[in-house]
Amino acid sequence: MSSWNVSDRALDVSSCAQEPIRTPGAIQPYGLILVLDPQTLVVKERAIAHADLLDTFGDPLGHPIDAVLGGALARCRPALEAIKPGTTQFLGAHSIGRHGGHHTLAHRLGEDLIVELEAPVPGEPGSLEDLYPAIRRFMEAIERVETTRELCELASVEIRELTGFDRTLVYQFDKDWNGAVVAEDGNGVLPSYLDLRFPESDIPAQARALYRQNRVRLIADSDYQPVPLVRSAEHAGAAPTDLSPAMLRSVSPVHLQYMRNMGTGASMSVSLLREGELWGLISCHNAQPKRVPYHVRTACEFIGQILSLQISLKERAAGVEARIARRAIQVRLLGRMAGDTDFMAALGRDQLNLLALTHSTGAAIVHRGECLLHGDCPSRAQVMELVQWLSVQQHEGDLYCTERLPQLWKPAESFADVASGVLAISISQIHDSFVLWFRPEVVRTVRWGGDPRKEETGLPLSPRTSFEGWKETVQLQSLPWDDVDRDAALELRTAIVDIVLRKAEEMAALNEQLLRSNKELEAFSYSVSHDLRAPFRHIVGYSELLGSSAGERLNESEKRFLATIVESAQSAGTLVDDLLSFSQMGRSTMGQISMDMTALVEDVRHKLDMEYAGRSIRWQVPHLPRVQADPGMLRLVWQNLLSNAIKFTRDSAEPTIEVGHQRGDSEDVFYVKDNGCGFDMRYVDKLFGVFQRLHHADEYEGTGIGLANVHRIVTRHGGRTWAEGQLGEGATFFFTIPFVTGDNA
Repeated sequence: MSSWNVSDRALDVSSCAQEPIRTPGAIQPYGLILVLDPQTLVVKERAIAHADLLDTFGDPLGHPIDAVLGGALARCRPALEAIKPGTTQFLGAHSIGRHGGHHTLAHRLGEDLIVELEAPVPGEPGSLEDLYPAIRRFMEAIERVETTRELCELASVEIRELTGFDRTLVYQFDKDWNGAVVAEDGNGVLPSYLDLRFPESDIPAQARALYRQNRVRLIADSDYQPVPLVRSAEHAGAAPTDLSPAMLRSVSPVHLQYMRNMGTGASMSVSLLREGELWGLISCHNAQPKRVPYHVRTACEFIGQILSLQISLKERAAGVEARIARRAIQVRLLGRMAGDTDFMAALGRDQLNLLALTHSTGAAIVHRGECLLHGDCPSRAQVMELVQWLSVQQHEGDLYCTERLPQLWKPAESFADVASGVLAISISQIHDSFVLWFRPEVVRTVRWGGDPRKEETGLPLSPRTSFEGWKETVQLQSLPWDDVDRDAALELRTAIVDIVLRKAEEMAALNEQLLRSNKELEAFSYSVSHDLRAPFRHIVGYSELLGSSAGERLNESEKRFLATIVESAQSAGTLVDDLLSFSQMGRSTMGQISMDMTALVEDVRHKLDMEYAGRSIRWQVPHLPRVQADPGMLRLVWQNLLSNAIKFTRDSAEPTIEVGHQRGDSEDVFYVKDNGCGFDMRYVDKLFGVFQRLHHADEYEGTGIGLANVHRIVTRHGGRTWAEGQLGEGATFFFTIPFVTGDNA
């Protein structure tokens, strides 16, 4: 939009964000601007408010700076030649005929050199030194205030006293660029805006960018008539001139209408920056038009810079104190976690510090499918549903944070009273593992300066006309999370991940050590058992030869001694054979083929006939499915299980052995059930261990390795083993073969 060409049409702010406010093509009528070629210092564009200056000195277009305005700027030539791009320089006051001394500034911007001459204000201070007492008073006063709000209140009083405006307020932006009036000083001519909020659309992004670039802006009269820039013919086709650094730059007609709707005839703003970013504004309003002299504006800018530094210092100090406090809490939590094998459970055992870390009222730890709740939280089912939702949300890094969860996820409305706000960190890249903190709904009333809602009327949008206090009740929102909360959560996540990685490395090292030890033990057992087989056979053989050759000369005691030697050697030989078989199970290669399980069971049963010769056993063997497995290994499984059933039904009146099968979702389940002596389920965990026996060797023979072999073989096939039993009633031994098997040794 052009600032001087809008009087006969309705203002439409729908495209305000794209309005060329840096290149308005006009100035405010309180002085003049000359745009020079920085190489030749020849005037290529000008805007002059008073026509009699043209009558008196002629049109400066096309003339060097020395020759225009009666040579008033001739002594500025060296300074203009030396000015660097992107800088502004004050050139002093220069008298232009009867129009008096004009404050002169030069701005070097790109290929343009802008010389700005501002007309004097009657009664203005002669220099900045005249205003130093007010600046010193402010600097002394800020040493006695403690909070940011007190700083802003002090600045509003000092700025209004310096400028004489009817109302001075300090306006702070939130994270969404809505503004709130946090301090105010006035004389009652204009209404109070203290504690009112104003929507982001009142100061769009490009206007905020200009506030960041220029710390002071003055609009002396909301009804001023813009003075257009006029170009020389040779520059007629050039791009519009950027006047953003110039105080006299004309402003948007939308903003002028906004001022009139607000009831202000003049306004001035001083930008407040924190670490280079716009924190807020000191905004001054007057019911009537009002010009503020250059030196007064400079003093206000100086006070604004001091206030900006103090705000940054106090907020940084408060942030440092908060971070130190959170770090102390984190150290206590880490101390608990680092010294506990279950570090996530340890984190939950210090509920007070867990909640204090982010100033929350509830927390949940979701890890490995478990959900631990602390404080005021949604139910476990609701938290797990929330975790599923969080796992598919797009968020930056490993943190998700909102104070408006019910507005983003409808199911959260049911537990808004405890969790309208959620701060969550993901602690695993693979699993849905989270630590979540919750804040409850805080119903509060926000006072806006007019209704911030946009009405859909179908008409062009125009500057709002109402600035009366408009109350909005905010619901389904918690108190917002700040940077300290988010950083504390992220630091905890880093610490948790470090602990997880360290424990994973420790477990990997331990597993590697155990694997090496197991292989060494297997090699040792194989070597020992293999080497011992022959000596035990020799003992049995020579003992039997001795009994045959010297049998008549031995008495009964000596014969009993010799029989005991043979029996012990045979038992030891059997143990060695079983050990050799067990060690071979871990070393041999599996060859999996499709095999008939029914035929295998029948074959094993027939080969065990000698073990129950003379006994009547009722066998129940149904048709069994084919499986993919190693036939030699699986034969040993059935041999051990059936042999055990035969052995432990020895004292049963009507021994029954049942072989059965069940079909699972991903595996075949086989079992051997007997009605023998059974076992006590308290000792079921011992059954599949090496050398673990639940009966004395005098009662039932055996080495205690058979079921360990069964477990190893089934595990190598990717299956499981377990048992069920009851003393005096029998036992059932189960094993599974997955549909798709694999060597898991």
